[in-house]
Amino acid sequence: MKILLTIAALLVLAVPAASAAPPAGTDSKNPAKVCKAERGTTAQSITAFDDKYGKNANKKNAFGKCVSAKAQGEKDEKDEKDEKDEAEEDEEKNDTEAAKKCKSERGTTAQSMAAFNEKHGTNKNKKNAFGKCVSKHSKSG
Repeated sequence: MKILLTIAALLVLAVPAASAAPPAGTDSKNPAKVCKAERGTTAQSITAFDDKYGKNANKKNAFGKCVSAKAQGEKDEKDEKDEKDEAEEDEEKNDTEAAKKCKSERGTTAQSMAAFNEKHGTNKNKKNAFGKCVSKHSKSG
């Protein structure tokens, strides 16, 4: 008898864990489909789903809360990606502008290049001047 109770308890615990991830082949872009798959069809899986997402007294708003959470999660991920992409574009633009400034400042004559290296170079032979110049202008611009 104890063995049967133990097995039943393990099965009850396994159902919510199995329903946490959408099954293979579901449309992960559609929050309603993901929630429907997560909810499952058995009484146990539906109860576990209601307990997880339900916010009111009878927990019957679980499906709507799940869909809202999944949709909000996708929106947040998209917003973060857009912000990151925009920041990278701005950084690339700043680096390009800084390189142009430094190239112009360095000039083309031996004398102007030597002066540029002396001004911006920090190592023994001052050959890191261009990189230091670009870094300086990128941070300030």
